[in-house]
Formats: sequence, C-alpha cells, structure tokens
Amino acid sequence: MSEISSSTSPSPGRRRVLHFVTGGFSGATQVAVDLCLAQLKSDRIEPILVLRRKMRTENATKLARIQALREQGLPVYVVPGWAHLATIWALRRLCMQLHPDVLMAHGFPEHLLGRRAGRLAGVPVLVQVEHNSRERYTRCKRAQARRLSGFSAKLVGVSEGVRQRLVALGMPEEKTTAIPNGIRLDRFATADEHPVDRREPGIVMSARFARQKDPQTLIRALALLRERGLQPVLHLAGGGKEAYRRATERLTRQLGLGDQVRFLGHHGDIPGLLMSQRIFVLSTHWEGMPLALLEAMAAGCACVASLVPGVEGVIEDGRTGLLVPAADPEALAGALERLLRDPALAGRLGSAARARAIEEHGVDLMMRRYEDMLLAL
Repeated sequence: MSEISSSTSPSPGRRRVLHFVTGGFSGATQVAVDLCLAQLKSDRIEPILVLRRKMRTENATKLARIQALREQGLPVYVVPGWAHLATIWALRRLCMQLHPDVLMAHGFPEHLLGRRAGRLAGVPVLVQVEHNSRERYTRCKRAQARRLSGFSAKLVGVSEGVRQRLVALGMPEEKTTAIPNGIRLDRFATADEHPVDRREPGIVMSARFARQKDPQTLIRALALLRERGLQPVLHLAGGGKEAYRRATERLTRQLGLGDQVRFLGHHGDIPGLLMSQRIFVLSTHWEGMPLALLEAMAAGCACVASLVPGVEGVIEDGRTGLLVPAADPEALAGALERLLRDPALAGRLGSAARARAIEEHGVDLMMRRYEDMLLAL
C-alpha cells in the first residue's frame, strides 16, 4: 500500500472521489484509471485510485504500471485481495484515513466489497459502476446488491444495455443511469494518415483469452473464407488465461490455419497495429462497453462485431460497422467476405466508425458526464 498523504482533507473547492477497482488491469480498471487521470486536471474533482490486489496475476509489468500512475501524480493504494473480509476491512480503514466525499466502486464483485467498506467507514456518497452485462450473480450476491442499492446514490451502467441489466436484476430504476465508456482519442490522432487502400487487408482481434470472448468462432470463419479463396492474416492480440489460448491454438492447427493466424500476446502498440490493418473483429459472447471495439473505431478500422448487449448501440449495422449473430461462423465469414472483396465498403464503414468514436466516445466526454453526475449528487 502506498503511504497515506499527511493531508487527509480534500483540497478547497474540490470533491474527493475514491475509485475502487480490481488490480487485474481489466477493462474496468482501465476505465477507472482513465477517469482518474482526467480528473487530475479538474478543478472540481480530486481523484484517488484504490486497487484490489490480484495475487495470481500481479507481476512486474503491473507493478510498473502502478508506479507510472503514481509518477503522474495520481495517489494509488493497494488493498489485500486474498479474502473478501480482508479487502473490506483494509478499504474501510483507508476510507477513514482519507475521508473521501464519494466512493465509486467499479465492477463485480468490487462494487459489493467497496460499498460495504464505504458504508462502514461513513463515506457520504456511494456509487456503483457496472462494467458488464453478464456477471456471476448468485442469489446471495444479487440480494447483497439490492440491499446496497438502497444506500447508493447512483448505479451506473457503462452502456444502455448494462443499465437495463441492472434494472432486470431488481435494482431501483430511478437510481440507474448510463454513461458510455470513453477512450483516449489522442492515441489515434494519425489514423487519417492510414487510408484503407494503404492498409494490409488483414484482420485484428484485440481481446484477452477468456470465457467471455469467442476467438474460436472467428477461427472457424477464417476456415470458411479459405474455402472461398480468401486467406487474410489474422492477428490475435491479448493475454488472458493460458487454457483458453491453448484451446484456440489447438483449433487453429486442426483447421490447418497455422500460416494465417498470429498469436501476438500482449502487444505494446495496439494503435499502430489497428491502423496498419483494414478490419477489426470482436467475436464475443457478452460485453459491457468494449474498449477494444471503441479503439478500433477510432483507428478507422472496418469493424465486425457480435450482436450482444454492450455492442448493440455502439455499432450501427451497415453504417458504422457490421453486426452478426454471436457464435455463428457462417454469418461472420459472410460479413468478412463482403469487406475483403469490397475495399470501398470497408473504407466507408471505417470512416464512419472513426467519426462516431470521436463524437461520442472520447475519455474527456466520459469524464465530463461522470463529473456532472458526481457534482449533482
């Protein structure tokens, strides 16, 4: 845990907001980090980031990322994650020392743990941020979430689909709101210098290997494309669980696609990779608000995505990308064939996607929406 500042009172005129999230650097972590970094520049919000330690995934890379955040001036603390009670107790103690005005608990189960700790510490305002449309809510966890919603000022879904999921779980609709995720658009400032006709006619899927994602359907679609005389190179970027990666590698070998599929692992230059390729695919079973898809849109890629909650509403089928049924290799192959045989269509969709990302999904816009909500509470 980083040392606690001698100043335990918010700066004059600024509301102190503590963001609590998993330390696994998932999409939820990235959203919380982006919010904190944006709020550092605000004269109305004073951000604090608290990470729940992930013992199995903590490594030198993540420790370096934490240190880099601290060097940017962001107060970052780490609380134990080996047991829920240990997390709650440590976070409660931290809240009593730092005196936040608002505790924003991101993701599952962190929003349960964070709000319990915040309530025990007497934090005036509690906010839940739900980052996925499908979480492991047992009957007990669902009851906890409903009970905590009574003590929470707002329940935020990172997309309209996620907000609707909160309501379906029995949360009070009058407290729910949707604030779409945003990304750092400056990382894709040069996308217009990479028109579609100068990009490689390849495919990128940037996603961790996990139960939620579905690269296997994309691999099967690639096999169907080969039968039609199309052999695009597929770049799979992302870490995740080794068992899921091995299963995908095994399927690739079984279908004889080893010469087309490149397993990149963690990639240090996702913007560069996206801006070098023509097509991006998000093959998935469920989402909240996929940052990888927003990044591909900002990069000007022609995007194809599974039609699932969290994606619906981000991509407008036929205008800013193509939507296909989830787990349907034939439909996915058909969409990819259209883009590979019609570069003009890919160019139009990519340009429209980039314009939509710039207009609606910048991190500055996301920050302003959160800031307005927080100051109105």
